[in-house]
Amino acid sequence: MRGELTIGKRTLARDRFQQPYIIAEAGVNHEGSLDVAVEMVRRAAQAGADAVKFQTYKAETLASRHSPSYWDTTKEPTRSQYELFKKYDRFGDREYERLAEVARECGIDFLSTPFDLRAVDMLGPLVPAYKVASADITNVPLLRRVAQKGKPILLSTGASTLSEIHRALEIIRAEGNEQVALLHCVLNYPTAYADANLGMIAHMRRVFPDHIIGYSDHTPADRMDEVLFLAWLLGAQVLEKHYTHDRTLPGNDHYHAMDAGDLARFVERVRFAEALFGSDEKRYLASEEPARAHARRSLVAARPIRKGQVITADDVVCKRPGTGIPPTLYDYVVGGVALMDIEADDILTFDTVALRTLGMGR
Repeated sequence: MRGELTIGKRTLARDRFQQPYIIAEAGVNHEGSLDVAVEMVRRAAQAGADAVKFQTYKAETLASRHSPSYWDTTKEPTRSQYELFKKYDRFGDREYERLAEVARECGIDFLSTPFDLRAVDMLGPLVPAYKVASADITNVPLLRRVAQKGKPILLSTGASTLSEIHRALEIIRAEGNEQVALLHCVLNYPTAYADANLGMIAHMRRVFPDHIIGYSDHTPADRMDEVLFLAWLLGAQVLEKHYTHDRTLPGNDHYHAMDAGDLARFVERVRFAEALFGSDEKRYLASEEPARAHARRSLVAARPIRKGQVITADDVVCKRPGTGIPPTLYDYVVGGVALMDIEADDILTFDTVALRTLGMGR
């Protein structure tokens, strides 16, 4: 259905306020250690993430040996993309299969971004959805191969134009796949707060009304609660944030990543906000029944009223509790008749007053 996307056990709908699908982007912050990666999966699950995501690539198929860095080299000093990727491309099929197995055991979705066609094929049996990196939004062969798998696609849109996004969607749709969530993203590592441009989330929701919109964050983690929370309130139903087992580690993606503690606090904040939101249907709650009965007002005798007397405006006043004739029937009580003697401050009821019928004067 347009405007809906199902990933694993979660179904996201554009017209529903709900907890976002939260992705802990482990990437290669395991730095080649399977034990570390496994522990990161377990901690992400314990913290409440919906998914933990890795990156599947080989340096030789990803970057030329002559590819310069484009990140903040004061944070990550490596000046060659090839050299950086070569440091961390140690996992093979077995490692990803093991991580997917651990994720299943922990009840969390396993995702990994493929950076070549072989990775797309290898990950097929392991992932409930594909993530496509911002830098591959113009990679036609990769988009086609991912689309052909028939699974939901999370497409990051960092550093792209609207026409490039439309073109990517055309390529994916041509393969019979319309299950695409578009993630606002800024392709700076880290992203300055002034460059986050979360307002683009609202713009993307207007421009792409049939798609779930999300946000992939690269800002520093010290204010991630505010950044991600605002993105969610602006309509981002998928939230992705880099994730590490140790924020103090130098280089790579550690310096703008959250850890499991950060993640758990954010998930708790989201759950609290979702509880506060409650229902989008205006109605009164069962817990308000006592207030409806006792804090609202009834029509009360302002002075003694004798049986058979026609009730005037001077005979009634509105007072609590609301267990008698409600003030909404004021115009029917004034002009009505007392069925018995009524003392001052008595609450008027249908047993004590015959209401004025329609068409009668006051």
